[in-house]
Amino acid sequence: MELEFWRVLPRDFSIHTARLKLREVTVEGLELMESEIDDEALKLVDADVDIILYGCTTGSLFRGVGHDKLIESRIEKLTGKPAISTSGAVISALRFLKAEKISVITPYIDELNVLEERFLVGNGFKVLDLKSLNIIRNVDIGRVTPNVIMDLFYKLDYSSSDAIFISCTNMPTLNLIERLEEIAGMPVLSSNSASIWAVLKRLNYGFGIKGYGKLLASIRN
Repeated sequence: MELEFWRVLPRDFSIHTARLKLREVTVEGLELMESEIDDEALKLVDADVDIILYGCTTGSLFRGVGHDKLIESRIEKLTGKPAISTSGAVISALRFLKAEKISVITPYIDELNVLEERFLVGNGFKVLDLKSLNIIRNVDIGRVTPNVIMDLFYKLDYSSSDAIFISCTNMPTLNLIERLEEIAGMPVLSSNSASIWAVLKRLNYGFGIKGYGKLLASIRN
């Protein structure tokens, strides 16, 4: 996700990252990753960052509705810094876009697709279709090519949806969003575009960012 953040954020922003271990994207892997939050969050405090993002979609939703808020609260209490989770950012972004019915693309295995759909439905959305790549190794998700994502997009039924959500901060998709919006005729957001949008909104950044879809272009104070 770092590459997409560097690509989009204004040049006067600095990005400080603390990597959590995740080899296989499974519930067990996400549980182990979550156990490292405290140590890594405290490292970011030393850089006196303005905000901390827990940049994992399924990692902040696999425990169910409210998991995103628990992660954010945990980081805020520990560090004294504002915190955002990716899954919480996605929920906020979908509500901002007034999307009630959504179609979803993920790279995940079935056990995580079930949990993600349950989380989205529990937050008030209707998931009309979900297509996935069924990838388990995190490094393989990061190597997914645009052509693979486009092939999956063409299999997705979004005919009755209000928006399309592409899940996973490790799957590079930002450069595809405007093209997908033109084809689908509706907003398309990714885990990273929602995360960037939420961070900039929280920091009161007042200028829309063009070239990456309607969500990022919409930013205003």
